[in-house]
Amino acid sequence: MLFLVGALLVLGVVLGVVAHVPVPVSMAAGLAIALWLALFAARERLFGHRRSGGRLDHDPRGVR
Repeated sequence: MLFLVGALLVLGVVLGVVAHVPVPVSMAAGLAIALWLALFAARERLFGHRRSGGRLDHDPRGVR
């Protein structure tokens, strides 16, 4: 519940900032965030399968 309140507070601050800056600045910031998220998703998609996270979903020897 506290996490939700904090998230809503951050959302309110971000929306307040966007309401007070010029439109080109908001568009540039949105584009930068979208590019960062796209790069993150591509990196996770390409290289995320190499990390096991300490738990193997399958036994490399073929034995369960």
